[in-house]
Amino acid sequence: MFLTIPTLMTWARIVAIPLIIGVYYLNIDLQTQNLIATVLFVVFALTDWLDGYLARKLNQTSAFGAFLDPVADKILVCASLLILVHLTRVDVFVALIIIGREIAISALREWMAQIGASKSVAVHMIGKLKTVAQMVAIPFLLFDGKLFGIIDTRLWGTWLIWVAAILTIWSMIYYLQKAIPEIRARVK
Repeated sequence: MFLTIPTLMTWARIVAIPLIIGVYYLNIDLQTQNLIATVLFVVFALTDWLDGYLARKLNQTSAFGAFLDPVADKILVCASLLILVHLTRVDVFVALIIIGREIAISALREWMAQIGASKSVAVHMIGKLKTVAQMVAIPFLLFDGKLFGIIDTRLWGTWLIWVAAILTIWSMIYYLQKAIPEIRARVK
């Protein structure tokens, strides 16, 4: 199932990363770089919803796709955060919280799967809210200007990325609380 339409869309999110980074090496003005990077991020972020929808609709779900999809999301978000740190639009502390949580929860999920308790760390609404906050904050911060002449995307993006960081911590605590009883039961 490496070459289904949904899987190719997931691969596209991974391929998008050097494209988004590369925009900032183009010999064009910063506003144009910001616009191109924002459009690329939004288009590729939308493929996250679309590939899941198509996988179900076309009956092309696979274990490989289920593995690759969250990996692609995490790499796209982490790479974008690093760009934003480099551009001094995101505090390094926020990036460390979000990236650190992604690594920790991915490792926790891997471990829980190995001990047969993956349901205890299944995706929860808090994690989904965190993702929504990130997926709105990041393009706002990439754009870094006035949207429709009135919305200060840096201000809104900064608030939303801090909300995402708080939800990141909250969701990590939630997943750890769910995992601890399973860990205790199996480590004895």
